[in-house]
Amino acid sequence: MSRLFAELDYQSTPIGAVSLRRRRELTLDVDVYEIKLDDEFLMSSLYTASEVALAERALAALGAGHDTAFDVVVGGLGLGYTAQTVLAHAGLGELLVVELLAPVIDWHRRGLVPIGRALAEDPRCRLVEADFFARAASAEGFDPLQRGRRFDAILLDIDHSPEHWLDGRSEAFYGAEGLAAVARHLRPGGVFGLWSNTPPDDVFTARLADVFASAGAEAVCFRDPLHGRDWVQAVYLARTVEREAG
Repeated sequence: MSRLFAELDYQSTPIGAVSLRRRRELTLDVDVYEIKLDDEFLMSSLYTASEVALAERALAALGAGHDTAFDVVVGGLGLGYTAQTVLAHAGLGELLVVELLAPVIDWHRRGLVPIGRALAEDPRCRLVEADFFARAASAEGFDPLQRGRRFDAILLDIDHSPEHWLDGRSEAFYGAEGLAAVARHLRPGGVFGLWSNTPPDDVFTARLADVFASAGAEAVCFRDPLHGRDWVQAVYLARTVEREAG
């Protein structure tokens, strides 16, 4: 392995070959970690603003008045920046990170990613090897230890956008029935958050609003230091009906 480039792992999975690599970006004098699925780039440690914003904005939407520790599901592990941001919140009870690909979980347990073993070693965090979309559609839900458990927030960062999926089997999730199914795993007043690589889309926002009590989309703007241009991505936030008083 070179100081300038190293393929840290390469494994076959049910949806393609996944690889983790580290390269030295000489123009910025930083190490960049990247995840690829076959020839498609999934994530880079150089661009994490919107992954962090997904957690920050969803937990802010829960409100400072949340009177008990809150429980969160993150769908998609990647390099771990969304989950790391959730763990930084003082009000967290437990975090479940649901990841389909066993090698990605293994990278975190071995400390191969930039944040090392931070997620794997945090007692508030469980890494669950499972299909997020299948779990969302099921009555069992996301926690293999507690059937039907509901959560205060469910955050999804897997597909590139509601219209661009890593695997065609997730398409149904983004329709009305799929969104209604994931809403059933939220507590009253719970928040569903979704990351998208593309700017806010009015059609998908309206679909969320048809299913949830309230919904909106927020643009996340950041500077690309490598190419000297600005990017706009999106965080969608939707909320279930609050429990009625009395």
